[in-house]
Amino acid sequence: MSYEKNQEPSSLEANAYSYDQPTAGSRQSGESYDSSYSDGYEKEGSAFSRFIDSFKPLDLEDDGIDTSNMTAMEKSIIASARHPLARRLKSRHLQMIAIGGSIGTGLFIGSGYSLNNGGPGGLLIGYLLVGYAMLCVIYGLGELSVQFPVSGSFNAYFTRFVDSSWGFTLGLLYACSWLVSFPSELIACSMTIQYWNTSVNPAVWVAVFYVVIVSINFFGVKGYGEAEFVLSMIKVLAVIGFLIVGVCIICGVGTGGYIGGRYWHDPGAFNHGFKGVCSVFIGAAFSFGGIELVALAAAETRNPRKSLPRATKQVFWRVTIFYILTAIIIGFLVPFDDERLLDGSTSEDITASPFVIAIQNGGINVLPHIMNAVILVAVISVGNSSVYGCSRTLASLAVQGLIPSIFGYIDRAGRPMVAIMFTNLIGLLGFLVASENQDTVFTWFFSICSLSSFFTWIAICFTHLRWRWALAAQGRSLDEVAFISPLGKFGSYSGILILSLIVVGEIWVSIWPIGYPADVVQFWENCLSLPLLIAMIIAHKTYHRTWNHLMVKLEDIDLDTGRRDIDVEVLKQEIADEKELFKQKPIYYKVYRFFC
Repeated sequence: MSYEKNQEPSSLEANAYSYDQPTAGSRQSGESYDSSYSDGYEKEGSAFSRFIDSFKPLDLEDDGIDTSNMTAMEKSIIASARHPLARRLKSRHLQMIAIGGSIGTGLFIGSGYSLNNGGPGGLLIGYLLVGYAMLCVIYGLGELSVQFPVSGSFNAYFTRFVDSSWGFTLGLLYACSWLVSFPSELIACSMTIQYWNTSVNPAVWVAVFYVVIVSINFFGVKGYGEAEFVLSMIKVLAVIGFLIVGVCIICGVGTGGYIGGRYWHDPGAFNHGFKGVCSVFIGAAFSFGGIELVALAAAETRNPRKSLPRATKQVFWRVTIFYILTAIIIGFLVPFDDERLLDGSTSEDITASPFVIAIQNGGINVLPHIMNAVILVAVISVGNSSVYGCSRTLASLAVQGLIPSIFGYIDRAGRPMVAIMFTNLIGLLGFLVASENQDTVFTWFFSICSLSSFFTWIAICFTHLRWRWALAAQGRSLDEVAFISPLGKFGSYSGILILSLIVVGEIWVSIWPIGYPADVVQFWENCLSLPLLIAMIIAHKTYHRTWNHLMVKLEDIDLDTGRRDIDVEVLKQEIADEKELFKQKPIYYKVYRFFC
């Protein structure tokens, strides 16, 4: 499906163009359809009637697209491009989602468990490796999302650029990871509250925060965006404040006197050697999880060509400041043999947070309460993101025909309402907080998606490479690519290598846990997602009888459907003009734009 200036587009390309073509009165090419499909119901009637009408199914007019002669793959591509999610996220929403969207219990509490396993050196190495891999992932994903801001983002790309079995399996595992995270975060909320009040049944607090999170998501993507903007701002300011306070405590402010590098010498920089470093990776994955949400929101962004590149580049600062610097400060402030860190294995006990332990050791009495409030905000934020991430992924899978179509139901406000309600239903598992067996239940739930984050990230890097290979195979160049990954193909290659080695290390540590002989139960708890991934791919390909081709041919990959920039030649000229203008800027501006 190569593109030439005077060549007639294929039927699929023509359909893509007819769908994306701006109508009279629409904005410029990068912002066509900004008003979204979902605004029509707001024009008349009382506020109550508009609210009720918003839940009705979206009435799409016939777009004149004939799908009778299309393959299943072509129908999937068209469907994900046409999916009418509301485009209401602004640049400021994406900025804060990118900077602080997934900062939660993984960083505030789980980092303590990682510190206990690997020591300060192991914690730093683990965060550095996973952090670099995340930059590779998000840069490659950003390049794809700016070019194709379609429903489901990377999940749709798996189907489009690799194979439908990849899209089905990895999309379902990704949705499951958010699905399990929602009730878990509700339990974490109730445990965090108990830092102040232990007299109230924790199930009461689960009910309170369940209502809060569900209500936010009933306001659609705009409600999610506004909530994340505020919550992420609080988290970002809290982490920056902790870093400043942490430096002061290290230098001698507080009751502990000058600390310096004391804990790097006694008890030491590493715990449990290389195996301890490998054990940090799973905690790091938990901390970095959700970093890809900024790309998942691409289809609901007003102008992805302008806002997504900047949001993508913000991830560099998020990785550097909020993970790497935090790991360094924590390593200086808390010895890895502190017994309070051992409680961090539950990722719910606030007293196990190295942030709180560091402040308590410094003799600052008020800040632990403030830190606890920040952790509560972070947990609510991740719970909110869990509903958003799961519902959008399920809706994308449905519109691609990979799961029952009912999950693709979109109401007039642009909300995937059935997917949201299903996610909310599973969230009721949070009431297991009243059960004595909650730890066992959630351990096996999480085992289903234990390594799925790594598989998703590896697949994103591979999909980015497939996109680049397809461009070359069809005689097209990067001149038409609106945003180019600063790390290019090298980033995706190195990302795949590092993440694959991390998975091997995790399997090793799971089979032979630290301080214990080989343990089959421990392996299944940590690595159940690996055989599940293989089984799901085999089952899907067998059911649909697609063993005759393992991947979509590079020459057959559709490189046009879903783009909001219609005319490729006009886009090339715009990009060339922008590059020429950029060359004339001073060096400090170029450095700033590289990172921001």
